[in-house]
Amino acid sequence: MPIDASLADEDFCYLTTTGRVTGNPHTIEIWFAAEGDTLYILSAGRDRADWVKNIRAQPRVSVRIADNHFEATGRILAPGDEDATARKLVAGKYPRYSGDLDDWERSALPVAIDLTP
Repeated sequence: MPIDASLADEDFCYLTTTGRVTGNPHTIEIWFAAEGDTLYILSAGRDRADWVKNIRAQPRVSVRIADNHFEATGRILAPGDEDATARKLVAGKYPRYSGDLDDWERSALPVAIDLTP
C-alpha cells in the first residue's frame, strides 16, 4: 500500500512507539520521506534516542500522517544501499530548512518504518 503523494508531501509524521520500560505509548513528531510503503526517518541522536531504543525492544509502531493512521514495523538500517537511499530521500525532502543538513544526513541513524498492508 504505497503512501499517497499528498501524504508524502506532509512536513511531519507522528511516530508512536511502545515504551521499553513503561509499556506506555510515546509519540514524537519527526521529519520523514516516503518510498512505496516504507517511511524513512533519521535519528540525530542515533541509537541513544528513546524512540530508537523503543523500536529495538518492540518494533511494532503506529504512524499518523495528517489524519491518516497506519500500523507499521520499525527497523534500524545497517549501512548499505537502503541506508544511502534513506539518507538521500529524507535530507532531500527538506531543502527549505535554513540550517546545514549535511552533517545530519551523514551522521544520523536511518530507520525504516514499513507500513502494514
